[in-house]
Amino acid sequence: MFLMLFLPQKNTNAVSIFETRMLFQKSATEEVSCKKMMTILNPYNETNNILLGGYYGCAKMMMAKYAINPINKLAYFSQGKKILERCIAIEKENIELRFLRLTIQCNAPKFLGYHTSIKEDKLFLTNSITTIKDQQLKQMISLYLATSNN
Repeated sequence: MFLMLFLPQKNTNAVSIFETRMLFQKSATEEVSCKKMMTILNPYNETNNILLGGYYGCAKMMMAKYAINPINKLAYFSQGKKILERCIAIEKENIELRFLRLTIQCNAPKFLGYHTSIKEDKLFLTNSITTIKDQQLKQMISLYLATSNN
């Protein structure tokens, strides 16, 4: 018993990037997944985990789809946009963050004015796809680029 106090403890609260990616994909059509993603990623931002912070920003933006009140919709979207853009500002060459922004911008209503980086991000991803070692990420991006209307 005494020894157990000094053994390294496994962090059972750690967020898996695999689970996060799955929730991100499901959040486009499932409010429950979006809420879950917001809950598990709430502690993350550009200061403690840039990638998970970026996903948290996306979760907030996607939550706007499920909010009923227009003021809440705009608040969710605006807050999430700020978080994601701060993460990208810190890691401009992060392929996954640029992919997240592309997917959000391609699906955001035009009146929100959040579509100015679509061409830049698509070109960046197209040029970077061969450098991706993570097969899950590579598959997600390849599939999106092949099937997206933008």
